[in-house]
Amino acid sequence: MDKTEQIQTHVKHHKGFALMITLSVLSVIIALTMVLLSYFEEVQQDASNTKALIQADLYYADITTIFKGIKEKKTLFSVLYGTVLPLGTEDGRFSLLLKCEALNKGVNINWLGLTTNAKNQARVNVAQELFEMLAQEYSIEDPGRLLELLYEEMGDKDQYSTQNQSRLHQKKGIISYQQFVEIVSRYQFEVDDPEIGRVPWEKYFSFSRKSDKIDGEYSSPELIAYLFSMDLSTVKEWASVPDRTSLETFVNTNGGSYAQRKMLLVGKEFLEETQCSVRYALDEAYYRFRFEYSEGEAKHFEFYGKE
Repeated sequence: MDKTEQIQTHVKHHKGFALMITLSVLSVIIALTMVLLSYFEEVQQDASNTKALIQADLYYADITTIFKGIKEKKTLFSVLYGTVLPLGTEDGRFSLLLKCEALNKGVNINWLGLTTNAKNQARVNVAQELFEMLAQEYSIEDPGRLLELLYEEMGDKDQYSTQNQSRLHQKKGIISYQQFVEIVSRYQFEVDDPEIGRVPWEKYFSFSRKSDKIDGEYSSPELIAYLFSMDLSTVKEWASVPDRTSLETFVNTNGGSYAQRKMLLVGKEFLEETQCSVRYALDEAYYRFRFEYSEGEAKHFEFYGKE
């Protein structure tokens, strides 16, 4: 090989090496760019969530302040229970939907774990019977395992396996629907039960630690039909009438026995205990939060983030 050929070979090798370096550098640059873009988007998302949470806190404070200022709570909540209330400005800069429901409108899920005695027997029975009905109606694959998970959350991991010997002394309890949903999700992941997502839990159960009675006037038609062994379509027709008769009158005049469940029901007393959900718009996105209002104060604020 003469000198010219050596030089040409050296140049080719140099160009190949330079090309390899260039491609490597480009690869690193592209990789760094992707990481930085990902980080930037994450920071933007975090900033948006923080902004949305601050806005939720402001709405939460304003709404609960209004609640406290209205003396006629029965009128206020009766209206809110019957409709989703849209609030907003004409220019669209402010927009939210407020929806409220009676906090104790269902069978308290925590009744499943009450100590069995004369005082609690009716509550324990109705909770267990309702759970069993739903398990059968919706073909829940392993209702025993789901009960175990519920009892764990209530404070006793061995409750289900030892319930005949020692009933649960409730320590913690399930205090929100979101908490209950997380338990059901754990069950679904563990058991791989495709049917569990079909169960309309909120139509039958409530999720409040202290609730000891059902606010039947605001219960779902499904729960009322179950409690009094009535035709669901008949109950739905009654529930759709704004100035309907009392639950007691309706049940007794349509073949049911109100007295049979009376000790479980609130009756004519109005409970100032509600749970509200707020969906609001911010920067062309929608967010949601939830809270409870009972005993004259707001509590258990939960922010669900972007929908």
